[in-house]
Amino acid sequence: MIRTATPADVPVIHAMVRELADYEKALHEARATEDQLREALFGERPAAFAHVAEDDTTGEPVGFCLWFLNFSTWRGVHGIYLEDLYVRPEARGGGHGKALLTELARICVERGYERLEWSVLDWNEPSINFYKALGAAPQDEWTVYRLTDEALARLGS
Repeated sequence: MIRTATPADVPVIHAMVRELADYEKALHEARATEDQLREALFGERPAAFAHVAEDDTTGEPVGFCLWFLNFSTWRGVHGIYLEDLYVRPEARGGGHGKALLTELARICVERGYERLEWSVLDWNEPSINFYKALGAAPQDEWTVYRLTDEALARLGS
């Protein structure tokens, strides 16, 4: 049901990234190309990793997760930051999301990583409830900040 992504999966991962962006009401912000994803996942120095969830009957991809390593200076070890987790609407409720998170948790345990982290939109109650049911705890005392576009260019110039 869950497998490591291959270069042949890039088109379907790209399609699901766009589906996720649409669900999150931000399709206009999803500018990544298939070539950029291919380079990030399978280039000379991969910066991210991905897993694919397949339908048990057809073997067709129905979900994915894309992640990268982070590092905790407080714990002194790596962790995983889950950038995207997505299961197509018709496959939800079939255990694919939990299986993807279980695989990432397994990787953490196997490699000695001490954190598996991600962000969720505050209006996404179905996902929030799902994550809480798995034992995930919201980090309410932290606020995410981001520099992009003009603000990033201005600061970096």
